[in-house]
Amino acid sequence: MTVAHAYDIAYTDPVDNTVSKGQGVRIVFEDASRIVMRLSGTGTTGATLRVYLERYVAGPSRLDRDAQEALAPVIRAAHQLAGIEDHVGRSEPDVIT
Repeated sequence: MTVAHAYDIAYTDPVDNTVSKGQGVRIVFEDASRIVMRLSGTGTTGATLRVYLERYVAGPSRLDRDAQEALAPVIRAAHQLAGIEDHVGRSEPDVIT
């Protein structure tokens, strides 16, 4: 997979328009697949790394595939780009939703 672009995520509060920068990273590939990684929690110690994976599929013919199978190339890319296993010693997530 080839990265088309990547950028930091900022959040703009819809009520007071304050901007919180550095909320995570979004990586978009040439085939429109994407990875979003962000920390969840009140700090970096004990925080949860949330990883969101999306892969575009044209037409309904392949929408019934198992999610792990359909997302396999994006999962491999996330592992390679982030080095998650090297940093946290985990090869699989605790929760898959």
